[in-house]
Amino acid sequence: METEESPRNLLVVDDEEHMRFFLKEALSRENCDVKTAASGVEALEMIRADNFDVVILDNRMPRVGGMDVLTEIKKLNPEIPVIMMTAYGSKQVAMEAIEKGAYDYFTKPFDINEMRVVVKRALEKQKLEEEIKSLRRQLGQKYDFEGIIGSSREMQEVFDLMTKVINNDVTVILYGESGTGKELIATLIHKKGPREGKNLVKINCAAIPETLLESELFGHEKGAFTGAASRKIGKFEVADGGTLFLDEVADMSLATQAKLLRVLEEREFERLGGTEVIKIDIRLITATNQDLLTLVNQKRFREDLYFRLNVVPIFIPPLRARRADIPLLIEHFLGETTEKFNKELKGFSRKALRLLIDYDWHGNVRELENVIQRAVVTAQSSIIDEEALPITVRKAQSQQETINYINEHFVQPLPQIVESIAENTERQLIIEALEKTNWSRKKTAELLKICRKSLHNKMKKYGIEEP
Repeated sequence: METEESPRNLLVVDDEEHMRFFLKEALSRENCDVKTAASGVEALEMIRADNFDVVILDNRMPRVGGMDVLTEIKKLNPEIPVIMMTAYGSKQVAMEAIEKGAYDYFTKPFDINEMRVVVKRALEKQKLEEEIKSLRRQLGQKYDFEGIIGSSREMQEVFDLMTKVINNDVTVILYGESGTGKELIATLIHKKGPREGKNLVKINCAAIPETLLESELFGHEKGAFTGAASRKIGKFEVADGGTLFLDEVADMSLATQAKLLRVLEEREFERLGGTEVIKIDIRLITATNQDLLTLVNQKRFREDLYFRLNVVPIFIPPLRARRADIPLLIEHFLGETTEKFNKELKGFSRKALRLLIDYDWHGNVRELENVIQRAVVTAQSSIIDEEALPITVRKAQSQQETINYINEHFVQPLPQIVESIAENTERQLIIEALEKTNWSRKKTAELLKICRKSLHNKMKKYGIEEP
């Protein structure tokens, strides 16, 4: 048996009694419990004492004006959608209201049906955000493996393998492109495993010249080679009792591979230029962005070392292969970055979010994090639009859409192709304008600088219908 949904809490703020009465009567029919306030001071007192889902606020009021009330509301609760009303159709007033965080604005006199639609959308937005927060609380742990975020089937498989190897002191190799989080996973396996509290030593084999890599790994004695002015303790020795993480292990020369194999087999080595045998007890985790088996077939990687390292392989998928995780990652990085830079942002616009999800992310999670940081820093309003995204992200989709369109219509003469692309572009611009104005045809026509009849005809031509 379905339970009836409880009324939503609305507050109407206007110094004119007839307007308060009019809106209360009109909106009470929409399953809303409408309360009213005759001044900004009264409204703020009510907001401090009660939870409101939407506030409808007049701009021009005595003592405390609507813009000041809007600012205070956003300080008290940034999540409340505030719909502004003004008797003056000034574009500057509207822009100021939006910049201060207003959900929408209306110029008096307004169409009450349009007001109902906007209020309905604001309430749906609030309800959706509440559901998302609840869902995150319930499922947060499932999608967040100690800081590694992913709800996709591919990442769940990675989490399952990590769970199995963490408490088993087995050699693990991580396969994945640059930026997929191999180092983060290696760190987690060490910290949650039996060697927790011991040293975790990391070395990037590709970042160290081959002539120095052997010394970095095994250390050297004073005078072992030109420039060896003192004894150096190698990474194997430092990692004794803990974990050694060798990143980009495929970049080792065959000679260094042979020495690494010997250490893994005998669990002992000598420093360069030394005779003392040093015994070690380590857990080895390696990583690479290359296919080791292919390198083995090409005689560029030792087969015997491959089998020593490839005990438990974990394949980390690139971000473009797990697009279902991108919204979760966006939300995670957005929260981190806004907190870091002390900025209050509501999120990304629908188009910006679509661009982020559709982009191929060749730099993977690391690239996504950098783009989110840039967007937060450069955002001009509380909703981050596509202009805050790098041109590479914005261009990628438009170029691909044009290529796809031409491929589908290449049999047509060039003038027809150009005309079709122009119509497709016009249709998209109209939809974007409608979304920006919450599907208000009057405001959309003003924004596009065309008459409402022309807008109506174009919507009919392109089959654009209000969702």
